[in-house]
Amino acid sequence: MDDQEILVDEDEALKQYLPGGFGKHAQEANVAAQIQRTKRTESTSLPKPKDAGSETSSSDDGEGSDSDSDPDDEFPTSHELVLKTQERAVTTLTVDPSGSRLITGSTDCTIKLHDFASMTPNTLRAFKSVDPTASKASASSETHPVYHVEFNPLSPSQVLVICATPRAKIFSRDGEQLVEFNKGDMYLRDMHNTKGHVSEITTGCWHPTDKNLCITAGTDSTLRIWDVNMKRAQKDVIVHKSRVAGSAGRTRMTAVVWGSPAQGGPNMLVAAALDGSIVMWGGEGPYTRPAAEIRDAHKKDTWTSGIDISADGRTVVTRGGDDTIKLWDTRKFKQAVSTVEHESTSSQYISSNIKFSPNASSILTGSQSGQLHILNPATLKPELITSVTPGSPLITVLWHEKLNQIITGSANAETHVLYNPSTSSRGAAMVMSKAPKRRHIDDDPTFTTDLSQGISGDSIINPNGLLTTDQESTSHAARHPNVGLTASGKSRDPRRPHIPMTTPFAKSQPDELHIKNNIPLSSMRDEDPREALLKYAEKAEKDPMFTNAWKHTQPKTIYAELSEDEDEEEGPNQKRAKHG
Repeated sequence: MDDQEILVDEDEALKQYLPGGFGKHAQEANVAAQIQRTKRTESTSLPKPKDAGSETSSSDDGEGSDSDSDPDDEFPTSHELVLKTQERAVTTLTVDPSGSRLITGSTDCTIKLHDFASMTPNTLRAFKSVDPTASKASASSETHPVYHVEFNPLSPSQVLVICATPRAKIFSRDGEQLVEFNKGDMYLRDMHNTKGHVSEITTGCWHPTDKNLCITAGTDSTLRIWDVNMKRAQKDVIVHKSRVAGSAGRTRMTAVVWGSPAQGGPNMLVAAALDGSIVMWGGEGPYTRPAAEIRDAHKKDTWTSGIDISADGRTVVTRGGDDTIKLWDTRKFKQAVSTVEHESTSSQYISSNIKFSPNASSILTGSQSGQLHILNPATLKPELITSVTPGSPLITVLWHEKLNQIITGSANAETHVLYNPSTSSRGAAMVMSKAPKRRHIDDDPTFTTDLSQGISGDSIINPNGLLTTDQESTSHAARHPNVGLTASGKSRDPRRPHIPMTTPFAKSQPDELHIKNNIPLSSMRDEDPREALLKYAEKAEKDPMFTNAWKHTQPKTIYAELSEDEDEEEGPNQKRAKHG
């Protein structure tokens, strides 16, 4: 048999098709190619001023150079990672101090939770969506846009969430509601006597040194300091009295920031109002009178949406609705140090912000045209202008210290994470350095079966319809049961009524015989109730159920016998004639 052994030539195509081994194989990723695909092309770099300590500013930091030897490559804007998880404009965002979790808020009334560690280049999605204003899945309550979300810098397990309601809420980092602060009595005139905001809250922030305190700014002309352990009433209330004629001493608080100098010193609390004023208090109180106030800091009746304090606590920057950005010195809090023209977006998006970089070496803000502006903190002149979302306003910006990445939110529902592979760490750089997730056959619902229910995975369980597997015969709403609904299952349109769930049995029409045999007393539906009672009259007279014990002792009723003439003359309705 050995002499007749058949020799087969090796087939390279067959060899490549057959597996070389068994078990789980590690998937190697071309990290350089993945990062290269995220390199930005649209960018504009402007030279720094000569007094900034550098003669020239290389265009590499605007064009996205990856060189580590360039000392001027300080802005992480060379590459970007785009997250399209929201459905409407991204109005606010926050990243925890460690840089592992990102939360975005939007005008679609939801917040999205993202975890950088669980994302891959082809799975850029949020792991959870939460409607902060939802109470119960069955309740038909309204939903409100999200104005502000912020991680607690001292206790990252807490997230301050502010929507267009009088109640601020504290959520966990996993999206579970922990605390909901109380609402005040709107019929009380003196705001000092109310236990919470009586109208919509606009923004808020955390205390820089006390992890249990936060502050909220409302349209009731108050700032309220809350303790997360006392939700029934605020710890302290600050009432801002407007000096504008005809305002009755009230205005709307539009922005607030609570800062602490990095080198040590007293904290400070600075807030902006709709009457154009900027007010500063001592961070630890008392709050009866402000430490300083600038009445005409910005134009009256314009929304000052952005305010921030530098890391050293010496300067305050504000972005007003009068198309200006102004820089203020906290030691001489009277006049602006620098002022530049900058088109505002606060008339449409009231949460448009402005932020200092982590070391206060730059100022970041967005623009109406979708550009990111990085300004000099001394002169407010642009050091870098780069286009992020052309044609769509850039609403919110954030420069994270540990990640060294800039996160932006735009009106086109996109969240951009700008980074530099050579200077940034983790975050978007870690996501793009992973291998793409291979799609398993079990991820395809058409090939899977839910063994617990015994139905095919592609069948749709519609709460308002029958169970079906024929997708062509069902409507668009049945094939997409979650479209137009919030995370809690309620309609996004407050005008749409709540439709109760109908079961398949309620839609079927069983025959009369089935109803008569299986449903007790079902024949009474077609029976006259008067006749149903009278048919027991004879039986009740002969064999009474309740008076059977006295039937032998009851007296016999004797009626008066009247003739027919007397009956006609003296009827019950006739009166007897008086004889006089």
